[in-house]
Amino acid sequence: MTDDQTLGTEGEGTTSPSASSIPAGGATGVPGAPASALPAEGASVVRGGREVSAEHSGDHVHRDVTGGWLRPTVFGAMDGLVSNFALIAGMDGGTSSGSKFIVLAGLAGLAAGAFSMAAGEYTSVASQRELARAEIEVERLEIQRHPSDEELELAETYRAKGLDPELADKVAKQFHKNPDQALEEHVREELGVDPNDLPSPVVAAASSFVSFAIGALVPLLPYLLGAGSVLPALIMSLTALFICGAVVSRVTSRSWWYSGLRQLILGAAAAALTYGVGLLVGPGVG
Repeated sequence: MTDDQTLGTEGEGTTSPSASSIPAGGATGVPGAPASALPAEGASVVRGGREVSAEHSGDHVHRDVTGGWLRPTVFGAMDGLVSNFALIAGMDGGTSSGSKFIVLAGLAGLAAGAFSMAAGEYTSVASQRELARAEIEVERLEIQRHPSDEELELAETYRAKGLDPELADKVAKQFHKNPDQALEEHVREELGVDPNDLPSPVVAAASSFVSFAIGALVPLLPYLLGAGSVLPALIMSLTALFICGAVVSRVTSRSWWYSGLRQLILGAAAAALTYGVGLLVGPGVG
């Protein structure tokens, strides 16, 4: 193996591609080149003047943790499933099983809940976005009016994180050579947000609306298909609750069975309590 094949150009930090991305002819791209041209396990490359593992690509991608779509989607699906399941269980406890009023209540709960969730999410995220933009504008004006003070403030932030005072001053000075870069850095450090990646109220509202409607349809579906008792809705809803909880665990650190069981228990408890209310109140209302 030659140095060019392994190290690449210093500063560019070329890494060895995975086996699936190697063209015919091995790592060199030359027809007939042996597969042994790939770096062995534990091999290293030079990146930025430092020797690092060849197995680390340096461009790994993290999942979105800002909550732009995940939070309203998960919350909407869970809320739709639990609230409509509880509503239908309460109606079943207070009326005769298979009553057309159960279907009517379920459809009304689906529509009202979906529109309410979408409106609430849009207003909430839009307000959050407007607040962030207002604070970003405040920071922009501060940098324009007091550039030296803001540069010192940024340097102090770096010192608090452990940078040497001299290095902290240099980094802050470098950022403040470009007002836009300085603004982005101040906003990230002081507000904890990315000014170029603020959450979208439209995405949040649409995610919430669709996920709530899907979740609310699950306990209602057996009645739409002609079920005469709450049992099919109970089975479908509990199964869906467990599956939703297990799916959520894919983006968290919890095990799938723990997350699924937790959601199942919470949803079942809500439905049981509402069913009990229906049993107590239903006869008096009817």
